[in-house]
Amino acid sequence: MSSAIATLAGGCFWCTEAVYQSLEGVKTVESGYIGGTKANPTYEEVCTGQTGHAEAIRITYDPAVIGYADLLDIFFATHDPTTLNRQGNDVGTQYRSAIFPHDEEQRAEAIAAIARAQADWADPIVTAIEPLAVWYPAEDYHKKYWDRVGTRNPYCMAVIPPKLQKLRKGFAERLRAAV
Repeated sequence: MSSAIATLAGGCFWCTEAVYQSLEGVKTVESGYIGGTKANPTYEEVCTGQTGHAEAIRITYDPAVIGYADLLDIFFATHDPTTLNRQGNDVGTQYRSAIFPHDEEQRAEAIAAIARAQADWADPIVTAIEPLAVWYPAEDYHKKYWDRVGTRNPYCMAVIPPKLQKLRKGFAERLRAAV
């Protein structure tokens, strides 16, 4: 079983993590920070918008089971890529829509995915393709947040179920089989 990595920023990392952890072929989803200037930022520092980091997820996946293009199509279908530095009530550069390709092939696929996705959006897609930068894992209490405490968090209950509904509606064949 081979592995590849995708790094995506689509707003709150709790919300994007919840989408990707239920996909067949996804091995791990890690929340973290990327694209900023401060070494070893904390959640509180990133939330100020002053470090330049985006809340992001790093997906380790098996490309023989799910492709990078599929991950990107899901990305564009489950967040709003047309709002600059904003996802819902979360506002600031830390909530930007961005793709951090790990190589030139991923960069080319990101460009193609933006073109495909634009057909589904009336407003222009503002998702940035940014250079891969140092990855800083989020603090432990962010790991698998939806599974652990999300259903008790009003913010998560307002944001995550609609994303999961879009995932089930548009990508049911990509979901893990129920255990």
